[in-house]
Amino acid sequence: MDIPRLYPPIPLLGVSVLCHRQDEFILIRRSKPPYEGHWSLPGGLVDVGEHLHEAAARELMEETGVRACFTTPAETFDSIQRDPDGRVRSHFVLAVFCAEFDGGTLQAGDDAGDARWMGMTELDQLLTTPGTPERIRRLLQRR
Repeated sequence: MDIPRLYPPIPLLGVSVLCHRQDEFILIRRSKPPYEGHWSLPGGLVDVGEHLHEAAARELMEETGVRACFTTPAETFDSIQRDPDGRVRSHFVLAVFCAEFDGGTLQAGDDAGDARWMGMTELDQLLTTPGTPERIRRLLQRR
């Protein structure tokens, strides 16, 4: 079943990954809606029959070319965006993993227009998806 990402009939389950090494983390620039052109954590939708950590590892590899060590999700949240008429434009339930870099060469792939290692000083100067800077700070502080 192909469910549209914009104006979906049901919430969509996704994962995102805060992949870090020391004080750096990976962000990707989205090349598709929603939030095309915004910087975000790598991630995407969970496939039917796929465990959350498998989806997170797959999406990280597809979008960035890197591997990471995964445990359980660090947090979950709803991302609900409405259009000016109040209709739900997008609704994602996201499981966010905080994972340590484990190898690979960083390069943008799949639906990432760009992928970079970033530091906290760069974070506030970027156009990001809603809540991304706060989420990164919160999760990195916990480790």
